[in-house]
Amino acid sequence: MVRTAGTTRRTDGGPPAPDAGMERFARLAASVMGAPVALVALAGADRLELPGLVGLKEGRDALRRPPLSRSLSGRVVATGEPLIVTDLRDDARFSSRETLAERQWGLVSYAGMPLTAYGQVVGVLCAACPGAREWTGAQLADLSDLASACSAELRSRAAARSALMAQQDAERDHRVAERARAVAEQAGVRAQAGWDAAELLLRASQELAGAATLHDVQHLLRDLVSEPLKPVHTSLSLIQDGRLRPAQDTGPDKGPVPPGAEPAVSCALDADHPLAQAARGRRLVSAGDPGELARAYGEAVAGAFALLDVRALVCVPLTHAGAVHGVLLIGWGEPHDAGPSERAVLTAIAGYVGQAVQRAGVLDERVSVARQLQSAMLTDLPDGQGLGLAALYLAAAADDLVGGDWYDAFPLPGPAASALAVAVGDITGHDMQAATVMGQTRAMLRQAVLDHPGLGPAAAVTALQQACGVLSLPLSGTLLLGHLAAVPRSRNWSFTWTNAGHPPPLLARPGEPVECQEEHGLMLFPGLDPGPRHDHRTHLEPGTVLLLYTDGLVDRPGTTVDEATAGIARVLAACRDLPLPDLLNAVAAEAGPHPDDDIALLAIRVPHGQEGQAVLSQSRVKRAKTMPPVSPIS
Repeated sequence: MVRTAGTTRRTDGGPPAPDAGMERFARLAASVMGAPVALVALAGADRLELPGLVGLKEGRDALRRPPLSRSLSGRVVATGEPLIVTDLRDDARFSSRETLAERQWGLVSYAGMPLTAYGQVVGVLCAACPGAREWTGAQLADLSDLASACSAELRSRAAARSALMAQQDAERDHRVAERARAVAEQAGVRAQAGWDAAELLLRASQELAGAATLHDVQHLLRDLVSEPLKPVHTSLSLIQDGRLRPAQDTGPDKGPVPPGAEPAVSCALDADHPLAQAARGRRLVSAGDPGELARAYGEAVAGAFALLDVRALVCVPLTHAGAVHGVLLIGWGEPHDAGPSERAVLTAIAGYVGQAVQRAGVLDERVSVARQLQSAMLTDLPDGQGLGLAALYLAAAADDLVGGDWYDAFPLPGPAASALAVAVGDITGHDMQAATVMGQTRAMLRQAVLDHPGLGPAAAVTALQQACGVLSLPLSGTLLLGHLAAVPRSRNWSFTWTNAGHPPPLLARPGEPVECQEEHGLMLFPGLDPGPRHDHRTHLEPGTVLLLYTDGLVDRPGTTVDEATAGIARVLAACRDLPLPDLLNAVAAEAGPHPDDDIALLAIRVPHGQEGQAVLSQSRVKRAKTMPPVSPIS
């Protein structure tokens, strides 16, 4: 078996084997669309490869490579646009030849979104049904979000292959460097320069291959060139919207560009400037002294570089995959003539830097898309049914972590005019799998609650566990599910809850100490029998605030969980009368500015005033570092 286009292909000419990642996206598409059939289709030379497929169990292998020109998915690949079909039998847009695959499979309705990678359509994520179907706008929006996440996964796989190639290049360069080392030892003093160049290239190839962020690239670059070249200035300018702009570096060893020196590291691509000339000409550009710089580009440009103490410079284009993405600038404080050997070394280093910058961009985009998907799965709060509601989500400080923390609130079915279900949960893990399981769990828990009207939260959580066991869903984590209902002929509310290993809710009653509701059962874990789950109940008087939260709020370094919970209780007591968004911000501040884990908070208040005056507030906070998009010169 060999790997191609992110899927597993059999070398004997048979269909590709299923791909676990693509199968997961197909299952998630089927879930959010409520469709029996979903697939991930990647475009081959003349056929579609189906690494992800849900439904159509009969003749599965025979379905793996339908003709590209005889399927609706082939139409999506050809046009690059989403394709929505309500009833294929009555749709005059398609001939029977163009929809041969769908007709053979007995599919009538279809919704497909294009998958893209580096500006090209590479496949389709779609859902289909054997009967006519009107797809809702919400379903199509979810399918589009999933297609974006699937596209990011395909791009990340391409980046991984690029990293492997970079590592192979590094190993090859290591062998070259070793040969150069032997030649230098034999040639003596004259070969010393070659030795130094080979050593520098070896370090560059090895260290830059491991750079994951733009800050890593710039920090490693300055370390690489500082000793052998002794420059006074080293920087990267990236192409964005037709201009070369300084790459943003927030590292502690890099200050801002001095006022007035910005033109030295930023210019239009068509400007008379050494950076622009290097990018347009795809070649190294140099100036050995201020006079040469002024004669070639004018006194204004020379003056801007003088503000950076640069009196001689070399500008080298950053290229990757045949396109220029930016320029590397090396500047010296004294006149400096870069000879052929030094130019060759700088050109090679710029090649490694270009690969590292592009790889950092792909990794950053993957994390950004994952966080967007996770955020899209968080629920908008409903009408509070006479209660005040507010929610807050805080991402972990580490940008490469995507968590499984979530909150939810939705009306309960039944005759009660004021009844609400509330939940918080934490799925084990910090990756795309955790975010995906989180989305499935939230949807399944809602269904379990709606399927058991009149029963308590424990019945719904038990049904969720049973469903996960039947579906082999690897549900591992904690959750708390509660029912809130207005007490008849009273301004009080009842709160009934069940706790599956989750941090206990906190109750702040007017004029009383904050209560910690400690009752709980075992956490959720595949194969773990928690025994019967139990409901617990208490009453909430007007003015009472109920706080639900995930363990990132109280499980933090330097303190015990009990100490952290007590600190949160003190803040809750002091801020119980604040507007709920302000209260949640105060509680979150107690956890510190850079949490190690995601935090989800949900606050509910029984109003002092007349019943039915709902207060609806939402607040979501995300902490994510993004790199501006790079627009290459092709």
